[in-house]
Amino acid sequence: MPSGAAPWQQGALRPDPPRRADARRNHERLLAMARELFEERGAGAPLDEIARRAGVGNATMYRHFPTRRDMIIAVYADEVERLCADGRALLSAESPGDALFTWLRAFVEHVAGKRELLMAIPDDRNGERSELFDRWHDAMISTASALLARTTATIDVADLISAAHGIALAATDADQAERLLDYLRRGTQGS
Repeated sequence: MPSGAAPWQQGALRPDPPRRADARRNHERLLAMARELFEERGAGAPLDEIARRAGVGNATMYRHFPTRRDMIIAVYADEVERLCADGRALLSAESPGDALFTWLRAFVEHVAGKRELLMAIPDDRNGERSELFDRWHDAMISTASALLARTTATIDVADLISAAHGIALAATDADQAERLLDYLRRGTQGS
């Protein structure tokens, strides 16, 4: 990996924030505003608007995120990191089955709500997109696996994630997604 490679290219799920406090605040504001604007207008939202909402100039934004692709990757990586952190927090929940399905509900919402953002990451010639997808997928599988291991369910974690992913893509609304998750839960023994 070249020394100038972005941190998410070096193995992290999310780019490390810059070290200076003001730069770290700018970075976090830019990420928050990008997340907000991408949710409002999609992945093609104007980058200038992100900078404006974050209260920084375009030059500052481009120092943190040189391209739209970098911004999208950072926002998506941040979302995956949050989802995995939520899963780790649920490992101490009293009911393992409730913890697993609380996280699966968040996973379904993530997939349903972030699919456009994920698909907006352009392919590259070096296979970085596939590497990023694999890293994010592995992080979510690891989180689901840790939660599943606490239950007495006899379902394979890859099958569980595939079923939840299918629910996210097929459900027409949140109520249907909830019903489908309930069917999945009843179909897994002991969770």
